[in-house]
Amino acid sequence: MVVDDLTLDDALACARLEAALFPGDDPWNAAAFRAELHAGYPYLAARRAEDLVGYAGIALLPAPAFSREPAEAEVHTIGVEPSVQGHGVGRRLLLGLLDRADAIGAVTFLEVRTDNVPALALYRSEGFEVVGTRPRYYASGADAHTMRRAARPRR
Repeated sequence: MVVDDLTLDDALACARLEAALFPGDDPWNAAAFRAELHAGYPYLAARRAEDLVGYAGIALLPAPAFSREPAEAEVHTIGVEPSVQGHGVGRRLLLGLLDRADAIGAVTFLEVRTDNVPALALYRSEGFEVVGTRPRYYASGADAHTMRRAARPRR
């Protein structure tokens, strides 16, 4: 398994995986992934041989100049091919994103379905705490927890 930068050429594979993973929750299409990359957001890809088996992206917002407010980061998405879920791929992707957030001293936020038990366990194990709930956040009507991880020094 290799984790490297996601490229524009990966957008269609990401969209296919997204559609399989999140069919009732308004999955992103290839154009949405391309827009994220064009916006300059850091995105990572997990590859087995040459096949994309996971992706993850984060937005980084540096701290305002001359402010005591910390930088912020928001995990936009993480998706892992079902055949490799539970084998550490999601954790490797998440840690890659958190390294980017830690590099700027960012507090990191994300939303996750309240019924996504494996994802909640992963996020909690990496220091995220639930700070709120968004009713009917997803297109399917599912609720989401907003989670927060305090800024940490770079690993």
